[in-house]
Amino acid sequence: MHKIVVLYPPQPDPAAFKAYYVATHIPLARKLPGLLALRYSFDVQGGGGESPYFCVFEADFADGAAVGAAMGSAEGQAVAGDLQNFAQVAPTLIHYSVDSSM
Repeated sequence: MHKIVVLYPPQPDPAAFKAYYVATHIPLARKLPGLLALRYSFDVQGGGGESPYFCVFEADFADGAAVGAAMGSAEGQAVAGDLQNFAQVAPTLIHYSVDSSM
């Protein structure tokens, strides 16, 4: 499995961010080809203090090739292009292979 995580720092207008994110951006993300699951939260806690993040997003794909295909697709380009419509402060995006062995 391969995971994408997007970490959004605090935004100047949190209410506008939330409204657009839930109503427009998440529906775009749900259309990514090869998407196995997605999750997001606005309840981001810090380790004993204020969190440096306002929102977190996670998406699961079968492997790195599936992530590349999704992000290179028309749907992936739409998701990436949509960021400028709601994120006034740029997010950090990371992706990695998940080791599920115990």
